[in-house]
Amino acid sequence: MQKNLIKALAGLCLTGLVSIAASATPAKVSIVKGEQGYGVLVNGQPYQVKGAGVSFTDGSNYQALAEAGGNTFRTWSTDNADIALAAAEKHGLMVLMGIDLQKQLHGFDYNDEAAVKKQFEWAKAQVLKYKDHPNLLGWIVANEPNLLFNDDGSLAMVNPKAYQAIAELVDFIHEVDPNHPVTFSFAGVNPDHVKAAMEHASNMDFISVQVYGDLANVGEQYAALGVDKPFMVTEFGPLGHWEVPTTSWGREIEEPSGIKAATFAQRLDTGLTQDKSGLNIGHFAFLWGQKQERTPTWYGMFNQDGSANARVDEMTRFWTGSYPKNRAPLAYEILIQGKPASDSLELDAGKTVEMTLVYGEPEDDKTEYQWRLLKEVDVRSQGGAFEKEPEAVPLDVKLVSSEQINSREWGQVRRVTVNFSVPAQTGDYRVFSYIYDGKGKVGNANFPFMVVK
Repeated sequence: MQKNLIKALAGLCLTGLVSIAASATPAKVSIVKGEQGYGVLVNGQPYQVKGAGVSFTDGSNYQALAEAGGNTFRTWSTDNADIALAAAEKHGLMVLMGIDLQKQLHGFDYNDEAAVKKQFEWAKAQVLKYKDHPNLLGWIVANEPNLLFNDDGSLAMVNPKAYQAIAELVDFIHEVDPNHPVTFSFAGVNPDHVKAAMEHASNMDFISVQVYGDLANVGEQYAALGVDKPFMVTEFGPLGHWEVPTTSWGREIEEPSGIKAATFAQRLDTGLTQDKSGLNIGHFAFLWGQKQERTPTWYGMFNQDGSANARVDEMTRFWTGSYPKNRAPLAYEILIQGKPASDSLELDAGKTVEMTLVYGEPEDDKTEYQWRLLKEVDVRSQGGAFEKEPEAVPLDVKLVSSEQINSREWGQVRRVTVNFSVPAQTGDYRVFSYIYDGKGKVGNANFPFMVVK
């Protein structure tokens, strides 16, 4: 869709970001509508927003983003904004800058006029500080303010004053910064939530939605809203922890990295490449770094040590048309006692058990393994808030066998079998497997289990 849009904007030619970044003045960013849909112009030139979310504290490999074919990143706040903008200038990237307005979900009271005014004054200062940077693409002034839950776990409606506070800030930005569009993001594409927001904050320049499993249908879902504004997907990634099966005791089952990359790629192609709505003006993959949320490997496209997993390869293919020369190992299956995590395995304390890992290596590189055992998360975060990585538990793993096999489902793969001792203390745990190719890439798999006696 975006390629067709560029053709539709007659008389305009693509320009490199080098010229944008070299300018000492703010970039003039606008949203236009052509014959086949909406698009973004930067300094009068068509600009395809190919982005990822970067949180400075969760990892920030800006060079890898540029090398993968990305041209933009978003933030969730102005924390470390000076560093982020300097990196953007260095690597020829643009920034959709986040302003971290507080959520009702996390206890902020939008009926407290003094607190709302204090927040507004703080946000104004952020805008005035960064609005003239040449690598600024726009503003995303609140992240998922619509996210709120009833006691039964269903979605609730937030205080309309939250949207009124956002609208006030959008008006201020339009007044002082005519060069950059403004948005805020919704968790999901919820018609009731979007309608409620539009009643109070229709002054945003485009709508941002954040979807995971629903990426495959995002264009259709958004078009059905009937909103006369374009949209961006400002977060998308693997299946969310709320979208997957759980064990009988409620622990989410994470896809192994090879399966995760494959399902991720399918949603990319279906939800973005095949989207004919003409309404989508950009996207941001989540997360170009590492983040603890239910597990240390769920959302990050990199591990804590900086190794990249297969979703980086899929974004490279999506952005450039081809995979990188070196691809990550692809974990396909992890079993304990021959059973999958969906069997809700309960193990006796101190027992020696067998674990099997099946993975592929696209270039047949020599691989090394690491194994780790963690307790499960004690306090589960909501809405992307900070979550503490759980305590690590000593783990003694003994290799039993490693062999090449021909899988009907995955082709030539390696099956590794190890033994380990179940912890002596009862409770729920998760064992992790890491497959390193020695060239900066990694495959991940994990298995939740319960120790019962």
